[in-house]
Amino acid sequence: MKIAVFSTKPYDHEFFDRAASAGGHELHYLEPRLTAETASLANGFPAVCVFVNDKLDRAALELLAAGGTQLVALRCAGFNNVDLRAADDLGIAVVRVPAYSPYAVAEFAVGLILCLNRRFHRAYARTRENNFTLDGLLGFDLHGTTVGVIGTGAIGAIVARIMRRGFGCEVLAADLNPKPELIEIGVGYAAPRELAKASDIITLHCPLTPKTRHVVNRETIGLAKRGFMLVNTSRGALVDAEALIDGLKSGQIGAAALDVYEQEADVFFEDLSDEIIHDDVLQRLLTFPNVLITGHQAYFTRNALANIAETTLDSIVAFARGELLAHRVVAEHVKPASV
Repeated sequence: MKIAVFSTKPYDHEFFDRAASAGGHELHYLEPRLTAETASLANGFPAVCVFVNDKLDRAALELLAAGGTQLVALRCAGFNNVDLRAADDLGIAVVRVPAYSPYAVAEFAVGLILCLNRRFHRAYARTRENNFTLDGLLGFDLHGTTVGVIGTGAIGAIVARIMRRGFGCEVLAADLNPKPELIEIGVGYAAPRELAKASDIITLHCPLTPKTRHVVNRETIGLAKRGFMLVNTSRGALVDAEALIDGLKSGQIGAAALDVYEQEADVFFEDLSDEIIHDDVLQRLLTFPNVLITGHQAYFTRNALANIAETTLDSIVAFARGELLAHRVVAEHVKPASV
């Protein structure tokens, strides 16, 4: 099958070429993001493969359908960037990678917690300039602190286990579907508000839905324990960035680590070091010494990229064989966290 692969980088070519070597796929790599403005590039392709910052609204999907596209294959778990109702109306099937390597994201989230707490990034920059002082690098023991995990799907459950068993933290979780195996190791479940009030660290691992958009907002920040640490490796729009800035300025938020950002589409995955970025909110966040921002890197391991390529191509093969009957495949069994 001919597949137009959007938003590609050299590493995508490497892993998709390897996975496609025995499948007879005809992959055409395209650097631009898929939007209504670029959808015409997919004319004549029965399948398109897209990533997190591609925008598949009704306008883009209508152009894809007019060009002969029958399948959208997301090489990611989230699908909030696809208008599923429009896809269904147009007869376009949508598939995703529901679980590639949850360990990749979970381990990265824990790494951000350690980095923020013990100031690894600041110590590295300091010693590179032969400054070996310890002023400003004071952290705290994770052992005995309370970590709040919002969403205990595959990734959140791993984070909860690491923090509970690995560091000896008290772990509270919020989710519609408590996991008995987490309760068995001492993880408690609580309502999101109670979790916020009790947690020294809050880490987000829930999907983006209309109910979870800006789940971290002025109200929830105000309810939380003063000086708490916030970590987001899930979806940028879970956090109201302007409320985050105000919380940092007031000291209500003690530190924040963001691997995702609501307006990341035109910034992340690109080298803009010689350009002026016009996103004032992002630029302001980058000025805080207690904020750590990475460019949607949490998923980025060899294991995850191999799994993503293999699962995506397997789904395309299944579609070509007529094994995918429902258009809104991605919506099956998705139960967002109760936050």
